[in-house]
Amino acid sequence: MDLSELNNLELSNIGSWPLAAKVVIWTLLFIAALGAAWHFDWQNQYTELEKVKLLEDEKLKEFEVKQKKAANLEELKKQLALMEEMFHDMISRLPTKIEVESFVRDISQTGAASALDFELVKPEDEKQQEEYAELPISLKLVGDFHEFGMFVSGIAALPRIVTLQDFSIARSKDGGKLSMSVKAMTYRYRDKGE
Repeated sequence: MDLSELNNLELSNIGSWPLAAKVVIWTLLFIAALGAAWHFDWQNQYTELEKVKLLEDEKLKEFEVKQKKAANLEELKKQLALMEEMFHDMISRLPTKIEVESFVRDISQTGAASALDFELVKPEDEKQQEEYAELPISLKLVGDFHEFGMFVSGIAALPRIVTLQDFSIARSKDGGKLSMSVKAMTYRYRDKGE
C-alpha cells in the first residue's frame, strides 16, 4: 500500500479498505480508547488503590504490634502482679504514726551497735506530701569512717524505708574522731482520709 492509495480511501466505505489500513485504524482507536479509559477512570482507581495499599500496610503493622502485646499478655500480667506485690511490700515497710518512736529507737540501737556516740537525735515535724508523709530526724554522730560505714549499712538493713540525706563530716571538737551530721528520713503512707 502506498500513499496514493491512502488518499483514495473513503471514510464512508471502510469495509473496502486494505487490511493494513484497517489494522492501523483499529490500533489507533484501541490506543485512544485505552488513553481515555486511563485518563477518565483508571487513573483515579490506581490512585485509590495506592492509598488502600498504604492503609493496608499501616493496619498490618498495627495488627503486628497488637498481636505481640497479646502474645505477651500473660507475661505482662505476671509483671504487673509482681509490681503490685512490690508496691504493697514497700507500703507495708512505711511506718504508721505510732511506729515513729520505734524508728528513733532503731536508729539509736544501730548507732550504738556501730560504736558511735550520739550528740544529737532530734525528730522534726512531719512533712506532708501528696500520698505519703516524710518523717525527718536530724542526727549528729561521733566516730570514725568504719563506724559510720557500719551505721549506714545497719540503717539500710532496717525493715523500713530509710534514706540518709544532707551528709556533713568534719573533725570533732576533740580532734581525734570525726563528727557526722546527717538527716535520716523515713516515710509513712498517708491514709485517704488524711
